[in-house]
Amino acid sequence: MEVANAATVVIGPGGTVLGWTRAAEELLGYPAAEVVGRPAAMLLTAPGDRVRAAAVARRCRTGAGWAGSATVRTRDGRHVEAQLRVSPPFSLDGRECFLVSAGEQQPSQAVSGSLLEGLLTRSPIGMAVMDTDLRYVWMNDTLERAGGVPREQRLGRRLSELLPGLDAERLEGLMREVRDTGTPVIDHEYTGWSWADPQRRHAYSTSFFPLVDDEDRVNGVCYLVMDVTDRWEARERLALITEASGRIGSTLNIDRTAQELADIAVPRLADFAAVDLLEPVLHGDEPAVQPVDTRPLMRRCGLRSVREGAPEAVDRLGERVGFLPPHRDSRYLVEGDAMLIPSLDPDEETWAHDYPERARTMREFGLHSLLVVPLRARGVVLGQAIFLRSRNPAPFVPDDLLLARELVDRAAVCVDNARRYSRERAAALALQRSLLPSQLTGGIALDVTSRYLPAQVREGGGGVGGDWYDVIPLSGARAALVVGDVVGHGVTAAVTMGRLRTAVRTLADMELPPEELLAHLDDWAIRVIEEEAGDQAAAATVLGATCLYAVYDPITRRCTMARAGHPPPAIVTPDGDVTFPELPAGPPLGLGGLPFEPADLELPEGSLIALYSDGLVESPDQDIDAGMARLGRVLARSGRSLDELCTAATESLGPGPPYDDVTLLLARTHALTAERVATFEFPPDPAEVAQARAKTGEQLARWGLGDLAMTAELLVSELVTNAIRYSSGPVRLRLIRQSVLTCEVADASSTSPRLRHPRTLDEGGRGLFLVAQLARRWGTRYVADGKIIWAELDVRQAPAGDHRATREALAA
Repeated sequence: MEVANAATVVIGPGGTVLGWTRAAEELLGYPAAEVVGRPAAMLLTAPGDRVRAAAVARRCRTGAGWAGSATVRTRDGRHVEAQLRVSPPFSLDGRECFLVSAGEQQPSQAVSGSLLEGLLTRSPIGMAVMDTDLRYVWMNDTLERAGGVPREQRLGRRLSELLPGLDAERLEGLMREVRDTGTPVIDHEYTGWSWADPQRRHAYSTSFFPLVDDEDRVNGVCYLVMDVTDRWEARERLALITEASGRIGSTLNIDRTAQELADIAVPRLADFAAVDLLEPVLHGDEPAVQPVDTRPLMRRCGLRSVREGAPEAVDRLGERVGFLPPHRDSRYLVEGDAMLIPSLDPDEETWAHDYPERARTMREFGLHSLLVVPLRARGVVLGQAIFLRSRNPAPFVPDDLLLARELVDRAAVCVDNARRYSRERAAALALQRSLLPSQLTGGIALDVTSRYLPAQVREGGGGVGGDWYDVIPLSGARAALVVGDVVGHGVTAAVTMGRLRTAVRTLADMELPPEELLAHLDDWAIRVIEEEAGDQAAAATVLGATCLYAVYDPITRRCTMARAGHPPPAIVTPDGDVTFPELPAGPPLGLGGLPFEPADLELPEGSLIALYSDGLVESPDQDIDAGMARLGRVLARSGRSLDELCTAATESLGPGPPYDDVTLLLARTHALTAERVATFEFPPDPAEVAQARAKTGEQLARWGLGDLAMTAELLVSELVTNAIRYSSGPVRLRLIRQSVLTCEVADASSTSPRLRHPRTLDEGGRGLFLVAQLARRWGTRYVADGKIIWAELDVRQAPAGDHRATREALAA
């Protein structure tokens, strides 16, 4: 007979029905109102059965109980052969009662009382009857065995008085609810400890239903209880594995992943957990294959205990550790086999003699069971995970080992992913830093400093990006400032950044205005996108690049800027006023078809120019306006050096690595005074070339650069001669003294001279050739009213022999 289908009836004095369950109603069709309070004999079909019922009652009073079968009448008049089980009598409100369980005899079953044998005594389901005060009045043998409390100690007492290891108050609360409302509670699960098995937590499924008399009054509560520990533990293990899938490996940080493994294992699997990783793994390297008998050094990267501070840990977090001494076999770390020691004995020779400190810790904290599982991923052992129990009295069992392996295997894959990402990130970061300028110099025009911070490591990417900055010396003591940002992260972004920086430097050498430089850079980006159309990642990286290019002239104190989708700069005047000028935005590089427009600012000497990438002012929890306001407050602090301002600006982002790459370039402006600049204007007459040479010699003598006079006069002579010969209008000569001597000749022509290499018998074409040979560097740049040809000479004291060589060259 299936117990779940059994009907239960309480028979009181004189054979009166006192309790009638829903199962009884389903079996015979009588509702409780038609049966309770009436003689149970009305259900029997033959007088012989009624006589036998009296004999059964006498037998049950001896404490033996009875099992058998009888024919009973249903409400619709059918006769049903039922299997019956009658319990020994018990007292309910001072009345002698019997508990009768019944089930319909199936045609395929033998009509025998033996089929009901075990329902009350040998059934796997525990059964008990409680009175209205929730005291035990009857229980079967199964419940007695499961609870570990003898029947005579239970009867007349409450559940909370007998089994303190259970949540008795909660269970009694449910029984009161059933008693008071008459509504059954089905399949209520709970966990706890029992006297029958005090070393292991058990799980139980319990159902409660009321016992009702003929006046529909509840006279007690009956409950059925089943041990579902195996089912509960399997569900708990599955839940833990599911949770581990979401919690372990939340970042691409090796130490964080190791700590996540320790956190999820305590206290649900162990009371103490430690994760140790091999040293090469922490540096992103591939761990070498270890010989069987070696004990490689590791570092403790994860630690968790049910005791605050993990006092039972011999090796602390971050310390170097040797692997846990094996119980009998030292191959587990090499071959990847886990180790289970259900019962630790600190007095065993392996511990007491070779590792006395660990043995002492075992005794002090009651560490009694051990699991050691290697972290193994893709055929390589990365470290080990150690699990210990102390407060939990149950030893580890093979099922715990399976669970530990599952958790550790998941963590090992995440650790290996983090290790591989660390190695790739280190390579990308090295590439990124190698492509950024190692030294910055703004010449006499600017004092400059910079900061670059790679982004934090994130799942699916992050880390090294494509932000860059540069300071490019230009002719005429000017300097160019550039900041750019490439979408994406990793090696592809770093390589794209290097290509963009090289392109900007090449275009800057052509002396292009900022808006024209960005237009040429945009054309270059479009060509790259077309060439790499098959490589979607590379094309998207170039397409998402932004750039801001600024040129500062210390003579006019004017700064000309243009930007391609980049945040505007911050300008701080010497008195501390901070502004973010509204430059025409311009599209990001690679879109094409849209113009770039410049903005021209005149800056007082000592002004601060701040160029930055969006990672400094924007994050998921802060919009760009709030970030720019924060940056402005930091830069407004007067009296600080550029390095101090850079540090303060990056530290204002908060602790830890930023969400996105951060680039900051600060430049403080200087102005060239009249003492360092000399300007002369000559009419377009060839006779004025001699006057230009004379003015040049006089000015260099005043500057104390007489040793450069011969070479400078030759350069000026050639440049002025070309300007007068090939253009109309006045010719302007400007000499600029800085770390180099710059000679500039401006005219109204837009035709650029071309350097030729004349043959031996050619009578002309040697002017610019001589300029190129004598100058440090030379070039041409276009201005609104024409062009400027310039040449630079190193400012140094030249030996007398050099002048003779120059004269000889001129004579030749």
